[in-house]
Amino acid sequence: MADRKRIESWLTDMDGVLVHEGTPIPGAKEFLRGLRESGKRYLVLTNNSIYTPRDLSARLAGMGLDVPEDRIWTSALATAKFLKSQRPGGTAYVVGEAGLTTALYEAGYVLTDSQPDYVVLGETRTYSFESLTKAIRLINAGARFIATNPDESGPSPEGLLPATGAVAALITKATGVAPYVVGKPNPMMMREALNTVGAHSETTAMVGDRMDTDIVSGMEAGLHTILVLTGLTTPADVERFPYRPTRVVDSVADLVDDV
Repeated sequence: MADRKRIESWLTDMDGVLVHEGTPIPGAKEFLRGLRESGKRYLVLTNNSIYTPRDLSARLAGMGLDVPEDRIWTSALATAKFLKSQRPGGTAYVVGEAGLTTALYEAGYVLTDSQPDYVVLGETRTYSFESLTKAIRLINAGARFIATNPDESGPSPEGLLPATGAVAALITKATGVAPYVVGKPNPMMMREALNTVGAHSETTAMVGDRMDTDIVSGMEAGLHTILVLTGLTTPADVERFPYRPTRVVDSVADLVDDV
């Protein structure tokens, strides 16, 4: 990293970097404390659109991790900001939970199942045949298809769960329409995060556990990229990709002295 500018701002993924299945990853508390005490700009990013930033802040606090809600950037917020920029005051049929519906409402969107401008698919633990059928029929009738993120599965204490990408594939198979995906690996989510904290790409690092979302989107946005091995990616996996992170570390515990 000697040929890169000094890191002045940090973006970090949440699941697999700071927490794993509801448990803090060793070093996460110290890493976050270092960010706060250093006064550097930072945001915690997540593709999970289920929860609002306030919900996530409270959940992290319950694990002993102090992250204010204004330091959390979700794919739901990124999606709402994108839609507001594309069609201010638009309408949407949402398959998702409070994190997404709240973000869209606060962006000035009307949520409806009557001729909406968009069908917006997010994360939820209660997908229903009825809601998916409605989404398919609305898309076939002309609604534009948006997904908050492409993740096909997610972790849980009981094992993997189907996620937004898997459900989006079902809708695409039924309609022939692929969604526009706003969350990682779309570098738009990184650029909006940079704008939110007033950071510059050349002096910002992205810390993540996935090569196919965190690292590639950080790289395409011009950031330093740091892969941690506490999530889904193994050292052997790194070699399979045509791009590389700026740095690979075992966990965020190795970054405490850098912040």
